[in-house]
Amino acid sequence: MKTAVQFGAGSIGRGFMGQLFTESGYEVVFVDVVPEVVSELNRRRSYPLHIVGEGAQELTVRNVRAVDGRDAEAVASEVAAASLICTAVGASALPAVAKPLARGLARRTEPVNIIVCENMPHPAETLRELLLSDASPELAAFIRDRVGLSEAVVARMVPVQRPTPGADPLLVVVEAYKRLPVDARGFVGEVPRVVGMEPTDNIRAYADRKLFSHNAVHAVAAYLGHLRGYQYIYQVMADDALSTAVREAAWETGEALIRKHGFTREEHAAYLDDLLRRIGSVPLGDTVARVGRDPVRKLAREDRLVGGALLAMEYDIRAARLAQAIAAALLFDEPGDPSAGELQRMLAAEGVDAVLRKVCGLEPDHPLATMVKQEYQKLR
Repeated sequence: MKTAVQFGAGSIGRGFMGQLFTESGYEVVFVDVVPEVVSELNRRRSYPLHIVGEGAQELTVRNVRAVDGRDAEAVASEVAAASLICTAVGASALPAVAKPLARGLARRTEPVNIIVCENMPHPAETLRELLLSDASPELAAFIRDRVGLSEAVVARMVPVQRPTPGADPLLVVVEAYKRLPVDARGFVGEVPRVVGMEPTDNIRAYADRKLFSHNAVHAVAAYLGHLRGYQYIYQVMADDALSTAVREAAWETGEALIRKHGFTREEHAAYLDDLLRRIGSVPLGDTVARVGRDPVRKLAREDRLVGGALLAMEYDIRAARLAQAIAAALLFDEPGDPSAGELQRMLAAEGVDAVLRKVCGLEPDHPLATMVKQEYQKLR
């Protein structure tokens, strides 16, 4: 049977890719470093997946097993025999994954494709550089010629899983959304047939839409909702004034994306309607704290809010709602979020101009910075 080696058995690995691969006829071999997850997957060879909201159902994902990611030899052996490989480990863990991955690739003669499901800029190129960094000339030639690396845009929402005493450690709760745009140009040979996978020659359009629509809209809801004291995103979307603000922010970036990438207005309107319905899902139970966490990263110049506002302004769209959301993010003081604490300390010690320069990459006299400061004073 063909096998898919899935690096990362977390919310995306188990909660999304494992389902797609098993539905496509693969045996899934998870690579993870959590001993309980590895042992339970090997004991049961399955795990439960609860789909909530529209299309709710309870699934059992079967024909799976796991290896411990700390066992480099075992990981390399699985990579050497894999029919398809996927990563969903997070940007910080990607360098550690690259080492046993390269070790396994060095044993191959047959080409293989790697789907890269990492939430970072240009993840496929980053992984290729990591694989080539210590490669022998022979392995480097094999990677360049016979290893495909395809960037994927993951938009299935998986809220923070809240373990309770006696709960199944393998259970993942997700929404039903099951579309996975991938870079068709990144594959070698025939594009693998995977349920839900949508190869495209313009992955940048879908990556931009994920960042500046999906991620940005979610962040707007979280930061505006935090100021109102809401705990859940669905509460924000049930507030008429806030849901209007979120929709208006969605169209600030939406107009820019239509002009930049050629999405039709009807297509993008349908996308936004579906997105706003999904983030307002009550059964999903996504929290303001989860969606808003790490505001320092999410306020970076190239990220969802500032980047989205700058994109809108590039097309002469006044990013008023996004500026309001950026100001709200500056006031995000969620307890237990180290990034939020760091941001508040910076504001107290250095002032808003310094934060806009250091965190957001905006000079104090930039038109967007001026709008943000006006909103910041109002919100304070």
